[in-house]
Amino acid sequence: MFSGKNPTHPLLFFLTLSLLTLYALHHRHRHPISSPSSPAASLFLSSGSNSTVAAYLRQLTLHPHLAGTPLSLSTALYVLNHFRSLGLPAHTSNFSALLSYPSHSSLSAHFTNGSIFNFTLSEPARNDVVPPYHAYSPSGAAHAPAVFLNCGRERDYLALAASGVDVRGCVGLLRRGCGLSRHEAVANAAALGVAAVLMYTEGGFKEGVERGTVMEGLGDPLSPGGERLEEGDPRVVRRFPGVPSMPVSEAAAERILGSLEGARMPLEWRESFGTGSRRFWGVGPGPTMLNFTYQGEQKKETIHNVFAVIKGSEEADRYVLLGNHRDAWTYGAVDPNSGTAALLDIARRFSLLMRSGWSPRRTIILCSWDAEEFGMIGSTEWVEQNLLNLGSKAVAYFNVDCAVQGPGLFVSATPQLDDLFVEVTKQVKDPDSENEYVYERWVAANRGVNQIQRLSRVDSDFAPFLQHAGVASIDLYFGIDFPAYHTAFDSYDWMMNFGDPLFHRHVTVAGIWGLVALRLADDPILPFNYISYATELQKYKNVLSTMLGESISLDPITAAIQEFTTAAYETDEEIKKLRVDGSKDVSTLLRRGALNDRLMLAERGFLDPEGLPGRQWLKHLIYGPCGDTESKIEFFPGIADGISEHRKRGGEEAKIRHEIWRVSRAIQRAASALRDNRRYSQHGRVCSNPNQI
Repeated sequence: MFSGKNPTHPLLFFLTLSLLTLYALHHRHRHPISSPSSPAASLFLSSGSNSTVAAYLRQLTLHPHLAGTPLSLSTALYVLNHFRSLGLPAHTSNFSALLSYPSHSSLSAHFTNGSIFNFTLSEPARNDVVPPYHAYSPSGAAHAPAVFLNCGRERDYLALAASGVDVRGCVGLLRRGCGLSRHEAVANAAALGVAAVLMYTEGGFKEGVERGTVMEGLGDPLSPGGERLEEGDPRVVRRFPGVPSMPVSEAAAERILGSLEGARMPLEWRESFGTGSRRFWGVGPGPTMLNFTYQGEQKKETIHNVFAVIKGSEEADRYVLLGNHRDAWTYGAVDPNSGTAALLDIARRFSLLMRSGWSPRRTIILCSWDAEEFGMIGSTEWVEQNLLNLGSKAVAYFNVDCAVQGPGLFVSATPQLDDLFVEVTKQVKDPDSENEYVYERWVAANRGVNQIQRLSRVDSDFAPFLQHAGVASIDLYFGIDFPAYHTAFDSYDWMMNFGDPLFHRHVTVAGIWGLVALRLADDPILPFNYISYATELQKYKNVLSTMLGESISLDPITAAIQEFTTAAYETDEEIKKLRVDGSKDVSTLLRRGALNDRLMLAERGFLDPEGLPGRQWLKHLIYGPCGDTESKIEFFPGIADGISEHRKRGGEEAKIRHEIWRVSRAIQRAASALRDNRRYSQHGRVCSNPNQI
């Protein structure tokens, strides 16, 4: 048994659970779930178990389970059977997707003294995992001088060119990071004539190798946006880099770096290594020659999403979705199965609540995604297939991926969920302190501020929900990063020894995740606060104003934000009045239903059917990735792209003005959706003007 704040003695746990269950049965209609003292909330929190969640993680990580493999299917069946064993209705949703696997790879270095070194590309004594590779890398070979590309950014190539370095025809070595995705780093190299790319990650295990995808965008490459394409279609091929690449260990990279001569590494690069003891390596090309070979194959494989559905008793057609991906490059103890174990534990706790007589007001859907590592394929395909249903019925999506990487809480959310998240963290005990709640430690770590980030990135399964479907979203994890990321060292042993030996953080994640879900599912009025959103929009406008000065008018955005702010405050007053009004007459119920629909649908207003310029699939105009990875703007991505293009090439002011107009229209749509300007149908549901959203 694990010691800690959760009851683990069998008799004590049974007595506590029995008393709370009886109390919940007697009082379940007397307190809203939002009350910290509500029986359902108390029972949910008290039923957390370190040993139980540890057992889930142990089972999930017994074998590697790369998407599309038999072991991945067995893991899906384990999750499905777990849901069903708890009495939860559960099913799978299967898709055929184009996945990518390695067939053969080799790398050797030929030094000036005539010696040859053959690199071992896989990690030591890890024979059952897939060899390190980049999914969707084209096959190819190169025998050419090595050259160091730093992170592979535009400014890195400019620095090389300024030193007289010609990278054409070389095998480029670059390090992961600096805000570039793997695809962007390899595509940049290909565009400048590099023959092949080696990529390494600093700060992890020296012999660990970080696997990953180099595909551009999200979802099955054969079905962008739901359209079905053939493998040779140019729209498919252009999503893959033009040159082969593969990952190598930091130890292998250092051996190559230490042998390079030529131009001296720029000072900025040397300083970014962060170690004064390193010698100032040259960047090449050469004189070391690299012999590089990679052969891979792309195959259509079946992937399996698994769902458990707890049907709502009053608003069954409103969905609260909790999601985590299940597939892993190797054993996946942190990424993603720390989150999967927490999801399984939430299912167990919800089952206990149901046996106590509880049922949610709204439907709760537990989602276990497949093939996330290849580019969020499982979640993206499901969202695209269910886009109309989600658009009219999804309340919110709460994503947990690498739930436990280490100490410290990190959260990102759309702003209307800020207050809810803060309230819940004041109810859950901190995993690393006996006498504090999560909120206290979180705020202390951020110097007195509850630091909630925004969801402009596209690195986990929240992306299709928010940036394609416009569903309010949260993403949560403990620990900023971990050294075993995407390597064979991401194992149960690493979690036991380093990540969370007593599994306190796992229990805490499940506690936060589940309590937020209970509030979203059970509060009579959705716990959304759009005043927070209005405040954020105003901050973004102020930043833009400072950047642009008086050269470009922001008046359209200013007016739209004022309109949205007015709507947010009016809605807040309406919420307060309806919360005080405890009557259950038809009129009050209809007004409450209409208000909830407006709170739910307002996020959809920020979508634009044309999407971002050059990236139509990304439709959210407030939060999304900037096309220029060196841009410091993490909001209004279309405007940010226009500003970046203007700085590089000039003459783009018309594009910036157009994007300002589009953003202002999106904010106006959201404000209109939030206002009480709709009519009821004869069935009492809200009828929205289709031109408003």
